[in-house]
Amino acid sequence: MSSFTAIPSVDFADFLSGDEARKRKFIREIGKAYTDVGFVAMTNHGIDQGLIDKFLSLVEEFSQLPLEVKKKYDGGGMRGYIAMGVEHAEGFDTPDLKEMFQFGPQVEDDPELRAEYPENIVVHDLPEYTPTGLKLFQNFQESGRKLLGALALYLELPEDYFDDKIHNGHSILRAIYSPPITEEPKDAVRAAEHTDICLITLLLGADTPGLQVMNHDGDWIAAEITPDQIVVNVGNMLERLCNSRLISTKHRVVNPPCEMWHIPRISIPFFLQPRPEMDLSCLSTCVDEEHPKNFDDLTSGEFLNQRLVSIGLKKED
Repeated sequence: MSSFTAIPSVDFADFLSGDEARKRKFIREIGKAYTDVGFVAMTNHGIDQGLIDKFLSLVEEFSQLPLEVKKKYDGGGMRGYIAMGVEHAEGFDTPDLKEMFQFGPQVEDDPELRAEYPENIVVHDLPEYTPTGLKLFQNFQESGRKLLGALALYLELPEDYFDDKIHNGHSILRAIYSPPITEEPKDAVRAAEHTDICLITLLLGADTPGLQVMNHDGDWIAAEITPDQIVVNVGNMLERLCNSRLISTKHRVVNPPCEMWHIPRISIPFFLQPRPEMDLSCLSTCVDEEHPKNFDDLTSGEFLNQRLVSIGLKKED
């Protein structure tokens, strides 16, 4: 497999156009991108720009609240505020240079599952913050559902294969604020190299410099995109399911040059995850003599729990 020097671009409007030829073109393009790179820059992503702008402004406002106020909204790692110094990449001891706030699904039609998930945290000091974040969550969820339909077709599955598996899935909307750097950070970066846990990640904010993707030669490639694009990448759960036919690629967010240390960075990833009981066993159609099974059989919930412990967001049971 040849290496890559840039992130491929795709236009989601092709898939949604109703034109069968454009739809097939999109499926081929994103399938090739996720087979070779694991990342795309996507235009016409379907997420409301006014809602994006409003939430980015609210994230900035929340970041400026006093630390003692922000700590009132600490939800223990899975919801609400997560302070600087908590999360680290798997295999790294040094925490990332960021604080975060996390939203999960609002489960309305499954009392048993609702009791299993942590409650979302309401930010009373900033009344629009939580409802805006939850509305953005739903926007991401719907765009992600449609995109998974394209990936299902590429994997020769029914287009709706993922729909029931992600309904009330344990997805996470994460607001990340990387504050200005005030002193030499030594070995700490805004996000150390890692792969994502989920099925796919949809990311706002990658048009701000810092995101890098590792190519097949081990070189770091800047993810250069335009403001109207979002980055969408394959996560570990999808890679496991398709036995690495689609690849989950290492990436990181590096610190800016020292002359830009005073500039904070905001990014909004949406980690689209299935229900805890989804079976992540490799699809039989993705396993043969040339491609032997690479992964143990696990459910989504089992895999998620393992990874959350490994990155410091959950204590071991």
